[in-house]
Amino acid sequence: MSEECTHDCSTCSSNCGSKDPKSLLVAPHPNSKIGKVIGVVSGKGGVGKSMVTDLLAVEFARRGYHCGILDADITGPSIPKAFGITEKAQGNETTIFPVKSKKYGVDIMSINVLLENESDPVVWRGPVIGGTVRQFWSDTLWDNVDYLFVDMPPGTGDVALTVFQNIPIDGIVVVTSPQDLVSMIVGKAMKMASLMNIPVLGLVENMSYALCPDCGKKIHVFGESHISEIAEEYHVPVLAQMPINPALASACDNGTVEDLDCSYLEDAALVIERGQK
Repeated sequence: MSEECTHDCSTCSSNCGSKDPKSLLVAPHPNSKIGKVIGVVSGKGGVGKSMVTDLLAVEFARRGYHCGILDADITGPSIPKAFGITEKAQGNETTIFPVKSKKYGVDIMSINVLLENESDPVVWRGPVIGGTVRQFWSDTLWDNVDYLFVDMPPGTGDVALTVFQNIPIDGIVVVTSPQDLVSMIVGKAMKMASLMNIPVLGLVENMSYALCPDCGKKIHVFGESHISEIAEEYHVPVLAQMPINPALASACDNGTVEDLDCSYLEDAALVIERGQK
């Protein structure tokens, strides 16, 4: 593949492997059985993408599904901490076994369940990081997982490209925040998904508002939301508008995300469950 590749094979005259999108897919572990694979993406960091991944997995687990999370954010992994996981993943010469969460048995594979210390930095170049993500898919035994959520790093760089090309993503959820620049940032993520022929299931706006503890009024801390206009522009639904809720951050910090009593992503779960756009 040329370094100048735009990933739009329909206008390309080169004879490369990416002509057939399926040619770049990496086979999962031979004993894995995986239902739907859902990517959770954001155009920029700090919008709560990993928290949305956590909550989606918990919501589906509560619905009786066996869920897994592939933490593709290699340099900024946070999934194990949110679930209170401190043990390390086990494996043998051919297989890595994911760590299971305590309450719902969510299968989790993250670089932090492999590192000796969770605070050790991952100082790797892009190709090594991409290879690790592929191994999380191909060498991990995802045993009878109904929904596998892939927590992507922010942006449209190497890892996003690796995931979109090598893993059969059924659809993505784009996580945003209310700032004005979001339209541009979301646009980048949406256009990348379009280039890679990945369906966009909808948008989740995090930190959309705060509730006044005295009167219950919605306070738009980051300004008025533009999510409806963005959704209309790109012809995708708004799946949820989540408030600023200290309980959410506290649960992720304390490893108790499975104990949260919230229904913010019920509608998002319905869309994913029904396979609707």
